[in-house]
Amino acid sequence: MSLTKRSFKQLLLWLIEGSRGGVNRGRIIMAIKEEPLNANQLGILLGVDYRTIRHHIDVLEKNRLITSMGEHYGKVYFLSPDLEQGYGDFEEIWNRIAKRLKNDGPN
Repeated sequence: MSLTKRSFKQLLLWLIEGSRGGVNRGRIIMAIKEEPLNANQLGILLGVDYRTIRHHIDVLEKNRLITSMGEHYGKVYFLSPDLEQGYGDFEEIWNRIAKRLKNDGPN
């Protein structure tokens, strides 16, 4: 892992738990862990606008959490080696978010 374990976890906390778009980023990460997908496929699968997906993909790619192969509309996204190695940290953060979302749901 190119980042230290601690700094990688802090990056995940900031991008997933500490920012407004974190839930969508988490959903993207979970989706491409299951199967590499392109932006259009992610948008359809997650029910999110293509431009929103592109924005979150750009953030995840810039922060080296995902990588890509191909060009333009056919570009497919994968988890980065850093994220694959630190996936347990992502799951810990994601489970905390899921619990909070469940508790904040309709009454």
